[in-house]
Parts: sequence; C-alpha cells; structure tokens
Amino acid sequence: MPDFEAEPLVDPHPALGWGKRAFDLAVSGALLLLLSPLLALVSVIILAGLGRPILFRQMRPGLHGRPFPILKFRTMSDRRGQDGDLLPDDRRLGRLGRMLRMTSLDELPELLNVLRGDMSLVGPRPLLMQYLPLYSNEQRRRHLVRPGLTGLAQVNGRNAISWHEKFVLDVRYVDEWSPLLDLRILAATFAKVIMRQGISHSDHATAPKFQGNGDDR
Repeated sequence: MPDFEAEPLVDPHPALGWGKRAFDLAVSGALLLLLSPLLALVSVIILAGLGRPILFRQMRPGLHGRPFPILKFRTMSDRRGQDGDLLPDDRRLGRLGRMLRMTSLDELPELLNVLRGDMSLVGPRPLLMQYLPLYSNEQRRRHLVRPGLTGLAQVNGRNAISWHEKFVLDVRYVDEWSPLLDLRILAATFAKVIMRQGISHSDHATAPKFQGNGDDR
C-alpha cells in the first residue's frame, strides 16, 4: 500500500463524529430490512442470468486509505476470449449488468459495508487501490472521511464528468461537510433513482480509468 503520510493531512473535521456514524447505522440497518425482498429478488435474477458468485468483492481504499472489501451485486459475465483471458469489461457487461448499474441496484450490498463501518451513506466514492499513488496531495484529502454509497460527485454527473471535476467535488465535500449537506445529497440521489436516471447519468455506466493528473477524461 502506498505511503499515505508522505505529507501530513489535516482533517477539517476531527470529530466528524458520532452523529454521522449513528445516522449511518440507523439508516443502513433500516434499509437492509426494508429492501430485503428486493435484495433477494436481484440475487435470484443474477443467479439465473450470470450464475455464481452473486456478489462481487474487491479491495478498495477507505478512511485514510486503509483497504476494505467492498460488496456489490455482480454485473459482469465470465466471458473469455480464445486465449482464455477474460474479455474487456465493456464486452462482459451485458444488458442485465448495464441495467443493474444504470439503476444503481448493484450498489445495494454496500449497505453492509456501511453497517460494518467501512463506508458511510454519503462520502467520496471508493475508487481502485491502484489509483492511490496517482493522487495529488489535494486529491488525497478525499480519504479524510469514510467513502460513501453516494456523494457530491455522484449527484453532479458521476461518470459523465471528468476526473478533475470529480476530485474537486470530493474535496469540496470534505471541506464543507455538514449533516444538512448529507441530507441534500441523499435527497438528490433518491430523486435521480426514482426518475430512473440512476446516479450513473445516461449511457455512462462505466468510467474510464484514472491515468493520473495529466488525464482529464
């Protein structure tokens, strides 16, 4: 894991606190109970359409860059080329997987991550471990809070905006965090899902890989 303390980070919310965590526990627990029939239905559909495993697990950087296993519903097949290697992501993401991503249903198992304390309901999205050494010192500040199920970048374009714009919004969230901001982001997320926009925006079900700060895609 990269040295996350090459330059000390200053936490703008040293007591970000028990209130946010208590809210996460209450809401994620209630949602898991309320949505259990939907979770079961999606599991059956994935089992029938893609087979096992139903859940996708991958290590992601959490608070202060510490890795944790993120949980999502599986969206890709195991299709392989003639050489036996897995096909590129866009060729393994079929209609079912695209639907799950566009509606954000694939994100629902992350409520378990919230319940466990790996994530928060709201915060910068957990990206890939290999991105850590590519961040600027300013961009690394996104890890001063727990990653979120949804965030400021997600309700302002998500995969339809550039990496630079995403990181600006992530750091803005860290600096401007308040309970009211969390509620506004959750309300905006709910509205987009209800309007069937998901939080992926249009055809952008996947994002290009972050190549470093010379990459503005």
